[in-house]
Amino acid sequence: MYAVIETGGKQYRVQEGDVVTIEKLNVEAGDKVTFDKVLVLAEEEGLKVGTPYVEGAAVTGEVVENGKGKKVVIFKYKAKKDYRKKQGHRQPYTMVKIESLGGKAPKAAAPVKEEAPAEEVKAEEPKTEKKVSASMKKDELIAFAKEHGVEVDEKATKAVIIETIEAALK
Repeated sequence: MYAVIETGGKQYRVQEGDVVTIEKLNVEAGDKVTFDKVLVLAEEEGLKVGTPYVEGAAVTGEVVENGKGKKVVIFKYKAKKDYRKKQGHRQPYTMVKIESLGGKAPKAAAPVKEEAPAEEVKAEEPKTEKKVSASMKKDELIAFAKEHGVEVDEKATKAVIIETIEAALK
């Protein structure tokens, strides 16, 4: 049983018990990770190939460690020109131990929201009137004017636009 998963822009062939070094994820050691981008899933029943992903399939694993790879030295020089540049790089990685294949992928299509009565929704979202300030950029001022139905000359200076908006809103 194996799966081909996609993470960090790369594809990995994994089996249960494998320890894979992948591009760095924003997780701590010991956390559980679910890969829902499963391209191929080979089981006892047969091979499932996704278009592009196998629907409902997920691969779960546990983060073993986060770290940096071996140092790669980049050395540039130009002959006879006294130009030398030395640079190093250590690629960050996350090491994951694969625990199970073919689990159910979490439904991320639409988050489930509880419907609240219309009165409560209105109470939760009071309309706050945004004030015109000098710290706003010129394009923000123009957009604000269009939202409030104020006609302004887009070629005018910022100060003139602010005056026009304030005069129209009073």
